[in-house]
Formats: sequence, C-alpha cells, structure tokens
Amino acid sequence: MCQTIEDAIKKILVHIGEDPQREGLLETPARIVKSYEELFSGYKTDPKALIKAFKNEGYDEMILIRDIDYVSTCEHHMIPFIGKAHIAYIPDQKITGLSKIPRLVDCFAKRLQNQERMTVQIAQTLYEELNPKGVAVMITGKHLCMCSRGVNKVNSETVTSTFLGAFQEDPSQKTCFLSSIRP
Repeated sequence: MCQTIEDAIKKILVHIGEDPQREGLLETPARIVKSYEELFSGYKTDPKALIKAFKNEGYDEMILIRDIDYVSTCEHHMIPFIGKAHIAYIPDQKITGLSKIPRLVDCFAKRLQNQERMTVQIAQTLYEELNPKGVAVMITGKHLCMCSRGVNKVNSETVTSTFLGAFQEDPSQKTCFLSSIRP
C-alpha cells in the first residue's frame, strides 16, 4: 500500500514539473507517507472512547477549556487549516478529565475535515457521552486554501460555533461562554 502511495506522489511531482529522482526529492514520497500517518491519525481513534466519565460530585457551573490549538486538513484541497477551539460544558451527573477534551479536538482535527463539521462533531460527542446540561464549542480557523491560493486572503479567519442544551436555550449561558473565551 505504501509503495502505491509513494508511486502516486512521484506522479504528482512529475505532473507539477519536478524530477522525482532529483536528490532533494528522493525521499519525499516516503516522508509524505509518514506524515500522512500522523496528519490523519484521527481515523484510528474512537472519539467516544476518549471521553472517560467520572461521577460529578456537585459541580454545576460551566467548565471551559479555551485556546486549544489544532491543525487539520481541508477535505476540499488537502491543505492545512489551523486555529483554536474553545469548548465548555455544564455538567449534570458526569464530568470528564480535562485532558480528554483537547484529545477529542485532535481526534477530529486529524482527519480530512471541514471546520463546520468538526465543530458539530466535537459538540455532539461531548453531549452524547456526558449527557451534560449544555455544551458550547467555538472554533476559529485560518485556512491555508484561502491564504495561499484562490482569493489569497492571508488575514482572514473563519469562526464556527455550536450550542447545545443550556447554551442554546439560555442566552445568559451563551453570553457567559462568549465573554469567557475573549482574551
């Protein structure tokens, strides 16, 4: 399988006008295969298995992790997009370990993605696995497909959000979340 991918990469190099036998490119196909294993490792992870739930011992306010860095790959152009995720939930009977939330972001980010779907996937997974009173997810992204090609807008940033439960139903909860993610 790896040899097939390496052969395809060599064809791409020829297509763009390069010589795959040039010294600097000899190991490029193998390096790309190796990098794809890391960039797309999210397919090997079950997102629901990441969320280990613990009994909530009475905490009933928002739990927020903000500024979670991520790198993903645009499914339309296979070019990276990078940004930050801000994720909150209001627990009911269960909580999860704080490190589980950034791991969940990485799980979905390390797949061919679009930012909108990734936002919803993170929110829905937390909502289904923890059954909290509410979940809020806001993701910002700088899409290199917009920066380096097409419209060439290097300073543009995309913002997506999903609000479930109390964050959707109670404007004060949404306001609290939004004010808490500001630097």
